[in-house]
Amino acid sequence: MPQEREQQRYRERPSRLPGAVVWTWDAPARPLLEARSVLPDGCMDLIWTGGRIVVAGPDTHAFEVEPRNRVSCAAIRFAPGTAPVLLGVPASLLRDQRADLADLWPAAAVRRITDRIDGAPDPAAALERFALDRIADTGPPDSRTVAVAEGLRRGRTVAAAAAEAGLGARQLHRRSLAAFGYGPKTLARVLRLQRALELIRTGLPYAEAASVAGCTDQAHLAREMRDLAGTTLGAYFSAGEPEAAANSETPQPSGSSTTA
Repeated sequence: MPQEREQQRYRERPSRLPGAVVWTWDAPARPLLEARSVLPDGCMDLIWTGGRIVVAGPDTHAFEVEPRNRVSCAAIRFAPGTAPVLLGVPASLLRDQRADLADLWPAAAVRRITDRIDGAPDPAAALERFALDRIADTGPPDSRTVAVAEGLRRGRTVAAAAAEAGLGARQLHRRSLAAFGYGPKTLARVLRLQRALELIRTGLPYAEAASVAGCTDQAHLAREMRDLAGTTLGAYFSAGEPEAAANSETPQPSGSSTTA
């Protein structure tokens, strides 16, 4: 399938949940032949797909999605640090994982939720309604770690972002593991890479994008791309960017919360 046609199958809109995005992916009738790689972005996703709800944890490296797992789905992408309060589990337990929600919550409760979403005329809206109701019960995420994530997204150093949020080094590390799934330095690297890629999409040369994003030079950006994305800038952009819905890879039904 041409890249343009494939990207048209992916749609997103801002969510009523602060900082979140609702997205959908419609798989074609013909089986897909190509795998896709999802780059780390600091986010976590809650994904509904045909009677199941799957949690995509925070990634520290590119996540490969096999063709057989690229199925139609509806999902919510949560901003860094905002999903764990909804799930009731620390993000560190889901790092580099794709887990069935039924492995994290009582199966009967998850079945009631999935039945409601399965029967809804708009599964994406129903999933969002569930998340809104859940947040109303649990309360908002940790405002300090959310502030740190926002500071890092804007290009602040870890030290500056922590100081602005009123957190010491030990407090920040402990809260970061629970909120982001890893330490603040890893989140800073992930968000810096995402900033650089966004700048390149606007037409900025690699070297200039690296500088503006906060890398020391183009070689630094190239190393980060290899470490976090497992590829090069040239290969990534020449192959066509994978749609975000590649994050829909789900573990095979086995009662296990490990990655597929």
